[in-house]
Amino acid sequence: MDDLNKNQLIMLVLLVSFVTSVVTGIVTVSLVGESPAPFTQTIQRVIEQINPLSQNNQANNNQQANPLSAVNPSYDSGDESIVKLVKSVSSSVVSVVATKDMPIIEQYYINPFKDDPFWNMLPEGFLPDIQIPQYRQKGTEEKKVSSGTGFFISKDGLLLTNKHVVEDTSASYSIVTNDGRKLNAKVLARDPLQDLAVLKVEGDNFNPIPLGDSDKLNVGQTVIAIGNALGEFNNTVSKGIISGLNRTVSAASPSGVEELTNLIQTDAAINHGNSGGPLLDLSGRVIGINVAIAESAQNIGFALPINIAKRDISDAKEFGTIKYPYIGIKYKTAEKGVEITEVISNSPAFKAGLKTGDVIVQINGKDIKDKSGLANILSMLRVGDKIQVKVLRNGNYEMNFEIILEERPQNI
Repeated sequence: MDDLNKNQLIMLVLLVSFVTSVVTGIVTVSLVGESPAPFTQTIQRVIEQINPLSQNNQANNNQQANPLSAVNPSYDSGDESIVKLVKSVSSSVVSVVATKDMPIIEQYYINPFKDDPFWNMLPEGFLPDIQIPQYRQKGTEEKKVSSGTGFFISKDGLLLTNKHVVEDTSASYSIVTNDGRKLNAKVLARDPLQDLAVLKVEGDNFNPIPLGDSDKLNVGQTVIAIGNALGEFNNTVSKGIISGLNRTVSAASPSGVEELTNLIQTDAAINHGNSGGPLLDLSGRVIGINVAIAESAQNIGFALPINIAKRDISDAKEFGTIKYPYIGIKYKTAEKGVEITEVISNSPAFKAGLKTGDVIVQINGKDIKDKSGLANILSMLRVGDKIQVKVLRNGNYEMNFEIILEERPQNI
């Protein structure tokens, strides 16, 4: 210290002050940018776009609520039936929880000037001790990373949920029942095309919810939605009506955006975390699986019709997996049906004799009007089914083919 003259000391102090101000800025940015974020998220698909073509049957769902009676606050017979319905299915609806081994992040501090000779020339305590935060991994621990909803469809532990609730193949899954029991769950099958998945837990005395018929729904009928709202409020119940049928939307999920078709629209509140929960009719039967919400509007939620899940359920019970039927073509919408743009070699369509340029106009006597129409018919069929296909070849020459559906290859 004696070797420093007054001018050198002043310059050194100014230099240290400048460095201190820079480091302070670095510390601030570091604290904002590097602090670990919370991991848990509630799973719910959000609507990116509503297809205007699906709005032809839009129902006016503006309802005038009846004023509450100040004389008799007790619920009426309609409320009583809903209360009984909810009690009967409450043990069937569960939270689906995903957990992963996440890094434990430890914060510690260092003085970057500790070994600097100029810094050490100053007397102890002359300047404040500068400490910069650093982060390092200190092992891992299992943490909850997401949650959704599911419901029992068999006494021996089969459950139905959305595929996007369990799409992380590196995660472990469990369910939490309404009475607080936690059971490990295995993802038995993920539907390759629909937002559906089947889970399995060990046991043989569960309470499955009976399945309804989503082809017999009417706009305006009352429905009940149940789910794990916000990942915190188990078995949250909401009541509404069917606002529309056969909706088509583009919905976002962690894996991207995809088009969902033939959806049930409802004004029953569907919150984050409700994905995979049941939409029930007043007889207590599942008529839909809650799948998406429109965040830009109020009281607009969507559910997959239960009938599209019945083939998946049958496959899971019979084979322990989902076998998706496969015809083996690529196609685009044509004026009168769908035009084949490619016939895949050795596929069922190839074996039956279909050719590029053929226009499929009917399957099993049902008219095909667009791409989704063909996909919807195939989604109701099973591997091994025989279908009758009517095509137009060379513009107007009608031909009929019998095709035996095969299992969809894994690489498609």
